[in-house]
Amino acid sequence: MSGARGERVIQAGEREITVLFTNRAILSAEQQLGKGIIQILNDFQSGGGYTELVALLRVGMEAARQDARAGGKPVSNDDALKVLDEVGFTGCAVPVLEALADAISYDGKETEPDPNG
Repeated sequence: MSGARGERVIQAGEREITVLFTNRAILSAEQQLGKGIIQILNDFQSGGGYTELVALLRVGMEAARQDARAGGKPVSNDDALKVLDEVGFTGCAVPVLEALADAISYDGKETEPDPNG
C-alpha cells in the first residue's frame, strides 16, 4: 500500500462498480460539497442524504476509473445516480462509507503480513 487508500465494490446487477478513496479523491469531494470530510461525514450521519452520497459516489467512481487508467469520459453525477437507482441508498452508502473510512484512518504504518495466516 502506498498512502491513504480505501476501495470497495458495489454489485449492480451484472456490473461491478469500484469506488476508491485517496487523499486526492477526498479533496475533490470536499471541494464539490464546500466542506471538510469530517463535516461531510457528520452531516451524513445526522440526516444528510442524497446530495452527500451522490457526490461521494461520483468522486469514488471517478478515482477508481482514473486508477484503472480506463478511458472514456469522467464519471458524472448522472452516472452516480444510475448506480444509486439500481442498488438503492444503503447499497451505495455502506461500501462508499467503508472505503472512505479506510482512507481517512490510514496512519502511514505499513503492516507486516501475519505469518500464521
